[in-house]
Order: sequence, then C-alpha cells, then structure tokens
Amino acid sequence: MTHPIARLHQACAALGTRLFTVSILDRAAGLSRRAYTSHPAEYPAQGTKPMLDDAWFDHCIRKARPFLANTPAEFEKHFFDHALITSMGLGSALNIPVADVTGTITATVNLLAEAHHFTPEKLQAYLSLVAEARATLLTDALFTAT
Repeated sequence: MTHPIARLHQACAALGTRLFTVSILDRAAGLSRRAYTSHPAEYPAQGTKPMLDDAWFDHCIRKARPFLANTPAEFEKHFFDHALITSMGLGSALNIPVADVTGTITATVNLLAEAHHFTPEKLQAYLSLVAEARATLLTDALFTAT
C-alpha cells in the first residue's frame, strides 16, 4: 500500500509540482520539522528551521490561509533559502496549512514549481487534494511523532 503522503505527493506532481515537502510544526521546540520530501539531497527529511513570528507565519499559520507566491520576488523576502529554490529552476511556491480537529495548524504542505505555475484553477485543485487527504495525513505517524 502506498503511504498517504506519497499518494498526495504523486497527485500534486501530476499537476506539475516539482518540489513537494510536508513540514510539521513543533511549537514546543519552536521549530518546523520536515516530515516528507521529494528532494532529500536539497531538503532532507527531519531537517528543521526555526518558527519565526513573521509575515509568512501570521498569514499561513496564525490566520490559516494558504501562502501563494508565483514569482521569486514574491517569496524571497519570506524564504531564507530562496537562492537554493531558484537554483533548482523553481519560481513559485504554495504553502497549504493543515489544521487538526481543534483548528490548530499543525503542518504545512509545501509545493514548488516554475514561475506562474499556480493559476486559480491549479490552486483550487491543490487545495482540494490537501483537503481530501487531511484526515488521513493527521493520523499518520509522521504527523503524530512530534
């Protein structure tokens, strides 16, 4: 049987996503921990980064809204690794927050592709895929391990 996150990854890749990661928020440690990655060399699983109380955090985590940047200029001020992202030929990013049953954001599904990839139609398709996978993802061991 295919892992639930791997199935979501495959569905997103079929729509054109080139980099797919899932990050789990470890609020106690103040870290975002990568639980799944399509590119382990550049973005290894279990890699961490500090959770910063910045504009991205406010938008995506506190307000529980997807973050969309369709050009490098739109994401470079939010992503410290923007040079690595663009060196991989990626120019757009979509971070979809995933809430638990209490409404608390516990994870993000992170999708990257070439610039201008996320049209309104693709955005809706990605949001639907993540919504459909939400219940399964939240019961997965990767999500409950932190």
